[in-house]
Amino acid sequence: MANAPVRVRFCPSPTGNPHVGLVRTALFNWAFARHHGGTLVFRIEDTDAARDSEESYEQLLDSMRWLGFDWDEGPEIGGPHAPYRQSQRMDVYKDVADKLLAGGYAYHCYCTTEELDTRRDAARAAGKPSGYDGHCRELSAEQIAAYEAEGRTSIVRFRMPDESITFTDLVRGELTFQPENVPDYGIVRANGAPLYTLVNPVDDALMEITHVLRGEDLLSSTPRQIALYKALIELGIAKDTPAFGHLPYVMGEGNKKLSKRDPQASLNLYRERGFVPEGLLNYLSLLGWSIAEDRDIFSVEEMVAAFDIEDVNANPARFDLKKCEHINAEHIRRMDVKAFTEACGPWLKAPFAPWAPEDFDAAQFAEIAPHAQTRVTVLSDITANVDFLFLHEPATDEASWNKAMKEGSDALLTTARAKLADAEWNAEALKNAILTAGEEHGLKLGKAQAPVRVAVTGRTIGLPLFESLEILGREKTLARVDAALAKLAA
Repeated sequence: MANAPVRVRFCPSPTGNPHVGLVRTALFNWAFARHHGGTLVFRIEDTDAARDSEESYEQLLDSMRWLGFDWDEGPEIGGPHAPYRQSQRMDVYKDVADKLLAGGYAYHCYCTTEELDTRRDAARAAGKPSGYDGHCRELSAEQIAAYEAEGRTSIVRFRMPDESITFTDLVRGELTFQPENVPDYGIVRANGAPLYTLVNPVDDALMEITHVLRGEDLLSSTPRQIALYKALIELGIAKDTPAFGHLPYVMGEGNKKLSKRDPQASLNLYRERGFVPEGLLNYLSLLGWSIAEDRDIFSVEEMVAAFDIEDVNANPARFDLKKCEHINAEHIRRMDVKAFTEACGPWLKAPFAPWAPEDFDAAQFAEIAPHAQTRVTVLSDITANVDFLFLHEPATDEASWNKAMKEGSDALLTTARAKLADAEWNAEALKNAILTAGEEHGLKLGKAQAPVRVAVTGRTIGLPLFESLEILGREKTLARVDAALAKLAA
C-alpha cells in the first residue's frame, strides 16, 4: 500500500445544505490527492431514501464546482468503478453480503428491539459494555427454524474477531480497541437494505481507496471496518486495507461541535454573503492544519504544494467567524481588479441592489471598484458601499445624520458648497476645497469632511470621499449638498 498511487474519496450524503465541516473534509482529501499526484474519487452516499434528495445532490455538485474542487472519478465524469451513486450499486452490496454469510463472516440476528434494549439495560446495570452480546452468533438450525416459524425477521450482523485491533491513525498515531468495546454490528437491515457500515468499506475496497481521511466522529467505526476489510481480503474482494486518518472536530460556540443547525455551519450562507472560494478554503484549511507557524494567508495552490495529512493536528479546531472574514477580505484585496469587478456582479442587481436597473452605470462602477476593493470584507458589502452612485438620493439613516450634522454644520456646508462649485473636478482639488472650507471654520479635514460625506453618500464611513465625489460628478454632488442644507434649514 505504501507504494500504491494515492486514491482518496469524498463521499457525502445528499441531505440538506453542505456543512463547512464537510467542506473541510473535502478540502483535505482534494489537497492530499493533488499534493501526491493521486486520484480523488467523488462518491455519493444516497442509500437513505427518506433523507436524500435530488435537489441536495445537485447542490453538492454545484458546491464542489464553486469551491474549485475537480474530481477524477465520480458523477458526470464516470470512471472504471462506476456507478458512483450508492443507490445504483445495491446488487454489489447484496452480492458481498451473501459472500460474507456463506463464508461465516456474518450471520442472521433475530433479536427484537425490545430484547436488545432489555439486555443492554441489564449490562449497564451490571457495569458491563452495553453493545450487542452475541446472542444469535451461534444459533443452531433448530433455533433458526423456530425463530422463523414465529415470523421473526432478521438483520445481518458482521462477526467481529475476539481480539484487540490496533492500527496507526495518520493523524492520531497508534490506537488499540479491545474486543469488548467493538461488538458484532449490523450490515444489512431486516428489509434487505444495506447499511453504511457495509456499503462504505465495500465501495472503498472495490474502488481501491488507499487513504480514508474523514471526521473524528467516525473513528469508533474504524476497527469494525478494519475487521471487515480482513474478511473482504480473504474473500478476494479487497486487495488491501487503506490507511486511516481522522480529522479533528470543528467546534462552534461554547466549544460544542459545529452542528448542521448552527447558523455559521451552512456553506450556502458564505456563498450568499459573498465569500470568495479561495478565502473560505484558506480559512477552513487552518481548522486543524497550518502552512507555517507565522503565516495564515496563502493560496490554494500553496496549500496543495505544502499539504500532508501527517501535519494535521488532532486537537479540535474552533470556528472563528471574525478570522474567517479577515482572511476572506485579504483574498479579496489580492484579486485582480477586473476579476473583483466581475465577482461583484450578483450584488449589483436585484434582489440585492436597491437602485433601479436603468440607474446602474457600469463605467462608474469600474471607476469606483479599486477603491471599494480595499474596503469590503465580503462581496455583498459592495452594495452599501456604492449605492450612493446609483440612487437618486443617498440612503441616509438618522443616526448617521445626527452624528455628522453638529451645530455649525450648515455654515460649513455652505462654505464647502461654494468651494466645491469653483473647484476643478478631481480628487486632489476636491480635497483642497474641503480642507480650506474647514480651515475657515476652525476645523481640521477629518471634522470638515464628515457633514459633506453624510450629505453626499448618506453614511459616516465609506469609500475614500474625494474619489467618490469625483466619480459621482459635480452636478449630483452639489445637488445633494443643497438638499442637506435645505433639511438643516427646515
